[in-house]
Amino acid sequence: MRDAFRPVELGDPQRTVGRRVEYHERIGSTNDRARELLREGEEGTVVVADLQTAGRGRRGRAWESPSGVNLMLSAGLRVALAADSAWQLGASTALAVRAACAPHAELQVKWPNDLVTRDGAKVAGLLLETALADDRLVQAIVGIGINVNWRRAEMSPEIAARATSLCDVAGVEIDRGVLLGRLLDELDAELLALVRGNSPLARLRAASWLDGRPVRVTAEDDEVDGVVAGIGDDGALVVETDGGRRFVSYGEVVAVALPA
Repeated sequence: MRDAFRPVELGDPQRTVGRRVEYHERIGSTNDRARELLREGEEGTVVVADLQTAGRGRRGRAWESPSGVNLMLSAGLRVALAADSAWQLGASTALAVRAACAPHAELQVKWPNDLVTRDGAKVAGLLLETALADDRLVQAIVGIGINVNWRRAEMSPEIAARATSLCDVAGVEIDRGVLLGRLLDELDAELLALVRGNSPLARLRAASWLDGRPVRVTAEDDEVDGVVAGIGDDGALVVETDGGRRFVSYGEVVAVALPA
C-alpha cells in the first residue's frame, strides 16, 4: 500500500542538512540533482525521489528500486575535513541511518557503510561522491537508499538473496514521511558533531557487523582474506591474514563466512 508521502513539508531552515526538501516522483539520479543544486549555491537541500531511472550504488552499480515504496535521497554539502578524515562523513551518515531506522530494526554497519540486519541482509546503502582540494574534503554529495516497504517476496531472487526491508523486519508497513523526518534530524545532528570535531569512530566500532567474521575484501587490484579484527583509528578495516595484519582503507567486502 502506498503511503501519503509529502516530503517537501519536512524541510526546516534551521537545519544544515534538510533545510529544504525537493521532491520528484521520477528523476534520473538524486545524486546528480543534488550536485546541480550545490553548483547553483544551494547547500543542504535534500533531493527525494519515488523513482530513480539512473540510480547508482558504489562502483557504478545500478540501484534497483520500485516506485513509491523505498526512501531514496541525496544532499549536496560543503564540508571542511582533512582528506585523511573524510571517511568520518560516511561513518556519520551510516550511523544517522541506523539511528533513524532503530524504531523498526536493529541494524549494524557493514564496512564501509552498508546497513544490515544481524544475519547480514542489506537494508540500506550509501553513495558518497566527494571532491578534494589541497588535501581537504571540500564538497560531498551524500546519497542514501533505504529499503522501506519493498517486501522481500517482491524482490528479484538475486536481490532477495542478500537484502531485506524495514517492513519485513518490523512486520508492518512503515510511514516513509516519519522515517524521513527522523533521518533528516539525525543527519543534521551528525554533521554538526563532525563540524565540532567529534569523531564517530567509537560508535562506528560499537555498531560494526563484520568484527570476528572471516571475509574476503577487494582492495584496489588486491584481494585480502582473513578475519576482521575491527576498525582502525583511520576508519580502515583491520583484517588478520595468514601473512599478518592488513589495514584496508578502501575496498569492498565481497564474501563473508556466516555461522552455520
